[in-house]
Amino acid sequence: MKTLLFIILMFVAAGSAEIIESYQITGTVYYKNNQSPMSRVNISVKGTSLSTITDFNGKYKINIANQHAILVASSVGFISQEVAVGQKRVIDFYLVTEKNPVTVEADEEEIKKAIEAPLIIGPLKDKSTNRLGYRNSGVSTLGMSKAEYYQGNVRVYGQEPNLQYNTEGYATIHENIFLDPTRKPLSTFSIDVDAASYSNVRRFLRQGRKPPKDAVRIEEFVNYFTYDYTEPEGEDPFSVYTELSSAPWNPDHQLLHIGLQGRRIPVDNLPPSNLVFLIDVSGSMNSPNKLGLLKSAFKLLTNQLRSQDKVSIVVYAGAAGVVLTPTPGNQKQIILAALGQLQAGGSTAGGEGIKLAYKIAQEQYLEGGNNRVILATDGDFNIGASSNAEMERLIENEREKGVFLTVLGFGMGNYKDSKMEILADKGNGNYAYIDDIMEARKVLVNEFGGTLFTIAKDVKLQIEFNPAQVKGYRLIGYENRRLRDEDFNDDKKDAGELGSGHTVTALYEIIPHDSKSYSAYLKSVDPLKYQKQRNGSDAGYSAELMTLKLRYKQPQGASSRLITRTVVSESIRLSGTSDNFRWSAAVASFGMLLRESEFKGTATYALVEKWARGAQGPDHQGYRREFIGLVQSVDLLAQK
Repeated sequence: MKTLLFIILMFVAAGSAEIIESYQITGTVYYKNNQSPMSRVNISVKGTSLSTITDFNGKYKINIANQHAILVASSVGFISQEVAVGQKRVIDFYLVTEKNPVTVEADEEEIKKAIEAPLIIGPLKDKSTNRLGYRNSGVSTLGMSKAEYYQGNVRVYGQEPNLQYNTEGYATIHENIFLDPTRKPLSTFSIDVDAASYSNVRRFLRQGRKPPKDAVRIEEFVNYFTYDYTEPEGEDPFSVYTELSSAPWNPDHQLLHIGLQGRRIPVDNLPPSNLVFLIDVSGSMNSPNKLGLLKSAFKLLTNQLRSQDKVSIVVYAGAAGVVLTPTPGNQKQIILAALGQLQAGGSTAGGEGIKLAYKIAQEQYLEGGNNRVILATDGDFNIGASSNAEMERLIENEREKGVFLTVLGFGMGNYKDSKMEILADKGNGNYAYIDDIMEARKVLVNEFGGTLFTIAKDVKLQIEFNPAQVKGYRLIGYENRRLRDEDFNDDKKDAGELGSGHTVTALYEIIPHDSKSYSAYLKSVDPLKYQKQRNGSDAGYSAELMTLKLRYKQPQGASSRLITRTVVSESIRLSGTSDNFRWSAAVASFGMLLRESEFKGTATYALVEKWARGAQGPDHQGYRREFIGLVQSVDLLAQK
């Protein structure tokens, strides 16, 4: 009997060993169209909860417990691919997009005719004009492949030498401090839907480097992610959401969460677009993560266009020129062919390119439509004969005429973040940094409406804090979006834009009126002699925390509309807050740690990871899971 029992136990143990034996599978996921690696692709074991995501180089590792498992590679907008593991230990995936939207047939002669005529060629001294009326300037290739379009003695730009020094430029950020509402009751700022800072910092962290402090704009970290806010129901194009609880990094303080949700407009109902692609093809763009990635990104955007949309392409190197005349959005083969021929070389006449792009945009202006220049560059361009101030005034003037500017940044080493942020801000547009093909898909496909279609412009917020409830307050981030209090009612003052379906989130750290530790955060000043001091208790509003005011204009409007909300001082327990609240707090904490903020309190990378995991939510596109991975990696980096 004992022998039989022993045999049975041996069989059970053998079976258990087979079940729990672990296999590590590694591999790379590629974008099949151009064989480039795809980051942030979800790799899962079919029928289980096991999953991971690919890194910056498209690589992944995953442990499985059964060689009969099936691995699934999936990403939004791509056809999922399944592979049976079997005896394989290395499995690569090659993903293709869900559909090919190119439906217009065009032969080679049609394509050549469409993109050849506008070229500015040289060194011929021909001073005739092309069919858009732009004078030839004696500049060779101008970003186009010379082999197909040039004969005879044509000058070819040489490649600029590889960059030997890091010349990236970031504007200095002076972190917001705590303010006393008895002396400074109003806080006024412009919304910011940009997310360039987050994806740019992610690039540093993937390379195992800590980013420059001034590369970290906390509001752009927070607004990289979407939030589950209620859709607007009235005539206003966005809804307003508030939530109040304890600040996770300082339980003695409160955290006020303010959210805006833009109305989602179905793509088919969006107004027609007049788009001018303004593409930097100078020598500094000659690398796969610059012009190579740029071309792939614009191909993704092209595939979203409709027949009522039209596209022009302007490039600039030593000078500016047109490589594609206005072309309907459904003639995708012609647009894609023009993009495919772009090559980098030469100096960087960015100012001439901007002027030419706006000139075309105005000539093709669509009344009631979306008129926009999309500038794609590493930011390392000279303005030419014009000064930076003149260029900014030009962009400001064009935005008043209804042509907005979107800026897409690429590359590293010589990246000029500060210049690009200013241009987007002056141009009533948005600014994104594209570090890989998946970020391009996020910005230009998943968030197509929000990136390119404005539903409200010059959106400003003004908060009046009640001294009876608040001893001190601090706006987290938005340092370069602050406005003077009198700017709030000034309709001539520019502010941020909100796109279709966009969410905007802002956070205030508050020192409650009954806090005993406020003296460590509030800088003291001498008592005022001539001002009447009020604490709010005699005004009949003792239960109110603050009054929130918003102003916005319609996309083509000149006069603003006012929204007013009152927020009472009802704080809920942190454990009872929404995922929106806790996720934004975790991301803000991460930004404060990267900036080595004096206000980071008890936050650590380990705590940020814990807070984020508890607020991850559904996360259908994997952006929040990727954030958690970044926190883990920087925690390891900090321990070195």
